Amino acid sequence: MLSHVTTPQDLDDRFRETLAALPAAGRRRDPADPVSDDAPLTGAQVLDLFDAQVTSRQLDLAGRWLRGFGEGFYTIGSAGHEGNAAVAAALRPTDPALLHYRSGAFYCVRAAQAAADPASTADPQPPGSVPPGSVPPGSVPPGSVPPGSGPPGSVPPDPERPTERQSDRPAERLTERLTDPGRPIDPEQLTDSEPTDLEPAGSEPPTGGFAPYADAARDVLRGMVASRQEPIAGGRHKVFGRADLAIVPTTSTIASHLPRAVGMGLAVERLRRLDSVGRRTGVGVRVGSGAGAAAAPWPPDAIVVCSFGDASVNHASATAAFNTAGWYDHAGLRIPVLFVCEDNGLGISVRSPEGWVEATLGSRPGIRYFSADGADPVRTYAVAAEAAAWVRRNRRPAVLHLRTVRLMGHAGADAESAYRGAAELAEDLDRDPVAATARLLVDAGVASGEELLARYDETGWQVRRLAEEVLGEPKLASAADVVSALAPRRPVRVARAVADAAARAGGPGAGARAEAFGGKPPELAGPMTLAQSINAALADGMLDHPQMAIFGEDVAAKGGVYGVTKGLRDRFGAARVFDTLLDETSVLGLGLGAGLAGMLPVPEIQYLAYLHNAEDQLRGEAATMQFFSRGAFRNPMVVRVAGLAYQEGFGGHFHNDNSVAVLRDVPGLVVAVPARPDDAAPMLRTCLASAAVDGSVCVFVEPIALYHTRDLYADGDGGWLAGYPEPGAWVSGHVPIGRARVYGVGSADDLTIITFGNGVRMSLRAAAVLAEEGVGTRVVDLRWLAPLPVADIIRESSATGRVLVVDETRRSGGVGEGVIAALVDAGYVGAARRVAGVDSFVPLGPAARHVLVSAEAITDGARTLLAR
Repeated sequence: MLSHVTTPQDLDDRFRETLAALPAAGRRRDPADPVSDDAPLTGAQVLDLFDAQVTSRQLDLAGRWLRGFGEGFYTIGSAGHEGNAAVAAALRPTDPALLHYRSGAFYCVRAAQAAADPASTADPQPPGSVPPGSVPPGSVPPGSVPPGSGPPGSVPPDPERPTERQSDRPAERLTERLTDPGRPIDPEQLTDSEPTDLEPAGSEPPTGGFAPYADAARDVLRGMVASRQEPIAGGRHKVFGRADLAIVPTTSTIASHLPRAVGMGLAVERLRRLDSVGRRTGVGVRVGSGAGAAAAPWPPDAIVVCSFGDASVNHASATAAFNTAGWYDHAGLRIPVLFVCEDNGLGISVRSPEGWVEATLGSRPGIRYFSADGADPVRTYAVAAEAAAWVRRNRRPAVLHLRTVRLMGHAGADAESAYRGAAELAEDLDRDPVAATARLLVDAGVASGEELLARYDETGWQVRRLAEEVLGEPKLASAADVVSALAPRRPVRVARAVADAAARAGGPGAGARAEAFGGKPPELAGPMTLAQSINAALADGMLDHPQMAIFGEDVAAKGGVYGVTKGLRDRFGAARVFDTLLDETSVLGLGLGAGLAGMLPVPEIQYLAYLHNAEDQLRGEAATMQFFSRGAFRNPMVVRVAGLAYQEGFGGHFHNDNSVAVLRDVPGLVVAVPARPDDAAPMLRTCLASAAVDGSVCVFVEPIALYHTRDLYADGDGGWLAGYPEPGAWVSGHVPIGRARVYGVGSADDLTIITFGNGVRMSLRAAAVLAEEGVGTRVVDLRWLAPLPVADIIRESSATGRVLVVDETRRSGGVGEGVIAALVDAGYVGAARRVAGVDSFVPLGPAARHVLVSAEAITDGARTLLAR
């Protein structure tokens, strides 16, 4: 009896009833023939899709079973969405995919495809169509990874490999026609021959069953029980993703992965064009930097597939992704992305208005619209193959609107009775995609209902057996285990990378460097401002990292609002230095995708205040990538942000933002704030090297008010200028992540001022005043806000026993809180005081002085501290 919530028992009972009621077919159809007269799939292929769908369904049931006795920790399932198995079958196993959390059947098919032929770039064959003599997918050791596999670029597919066709049978050739990127699809030529009834009634259907999907099932179950042996996230989360399957893990539920997909598409196409040029010249494209550069991670004609739910089309991240894809398409740049919207009509309990999803997806400029019913596997396959072929051939974005249902609610704790009635639930059960595939197989004479039920039960038994096996596997046992994959820090390798860059710049690359700088390298240009030093370091970075790209609003033709990127487009070309549309989410999404594809992106966010529009791209996407893939995937990136306050004559809270708390709170994120020109260049080199070596995500906050500052104490003294070091001095001037800089003023024995950014210049001016009063000060420039240079903080504070923390951010949630906490944690027993910005937005004009730190306030704070 159907209850007011679709329980696992309801779903299982209804499926069994459906199969038991199916009439016996009059005659058997040869499984090698098309499943119907005009079908692009054979009976055997549809049967394999059924097995993938059943595996996904049984995994959902197992998830509820595990949760029932406290051993399962994730119950969002794929029931009702199993039509995405046909979408996976229509793609190549080397097409990178970003999947939402109802993608169990897709994942099963992709795992079987990759196991059958891990390196193939040929047009897809549905799972189970294994070439004679090949290793059966089920024989791959559980959880194994093909030798040498790893992150994109480590073992690249060979685009030159001869294409392997799995059969010359008509139905197989038909599949080839559907997915041939160079041939248009004619719906009237969807069959080469009529089906024939070659087998008598009662003969056995083709074998296959659970074996091709066993490894995928084990992966998913390990995720459910948080096993540390789970090959994706190592027990940190239940995600669909594996490097050897070209599936990028994503934990996002509301489309925050879509901007990354657009960035991946842009990068894939850029690398494809570079690869084409390389082949014509006999030089293959390389991704990365220096001698260790890797080959492009995906085949040149790969497309990116990205799936999401219908409620997500309303999210700002999705809107940004669609708009960016369409914007670039309108501008003539190609982005080969296939968006797949799986529309079950609900976002937890909120319904999508009838027709809204179709209307909003179908009206996106620059994005081709396709639609299919997920309960019809043949039609879904045909449309998905057509959409994939269109994207692959035209290198342009498209969306597949796949209608689905949601069975068993949003998750285990979802009480559907609060917002859905029994009649509606029954209607969804009638559209069960697994039952629909079963009906197709029985109607076609490929299998009987009894035989399909036997396969269902066998798969259920196998899944339950695997679930019991993984229950005993170890869990993450300590905080160190949990964070081990978060953000690797290998300072020795980073320092070596800087040294290697210096050797190349001063040796074999010296000629190209001199040419890039117009015959006058920056070390010969005389003292530089902060902006000029960053510009020169960016140019040196572009010379050393062939796949580095600089992009953002106004960075190319204009050279940035403050001229920091001036001249870089002329030196390195519009393909490597380019303007983007005005949307920070998309700017970061492009960077995320480009980094994942093997590039070294350096996006610019024009003002710190604008970063807050898009900070989830850093928190939810960038910082989590290595954490949820155990380092198998990484998105190296250095985000340049013009920030902080003290601009004269150009104020207001959007252009004088001092809020960095959201950055310091992101685990694993590196936050750098260079104050002086002679720190900016080495710190930027460190960030680039760390991104290239460790896959780090760095935010390089550049103090706007110091960009063009020249003087320190008096007009004309040039005290804030510095020369640019020649390559031979890069090693001795290397600035490791998390190391501070100390300035001694006078005896430097009486007071320690800890600060950063604009606070460095103000503190040095205050220290000069104090020196005239006989007070010796050491000014500590943190330089790195995450991770904080704790060892330097403790050492320099203990040296004087008096600490003044000068924090130009806010008193609440500011950097100063972290410094004081570090002192307390270390057992510091001296005196301490803070001078910090007021908990306020920065107002316009002279009023800003009332809420920001000043040199006078620093001097007064120091005197108060010294008087204790």
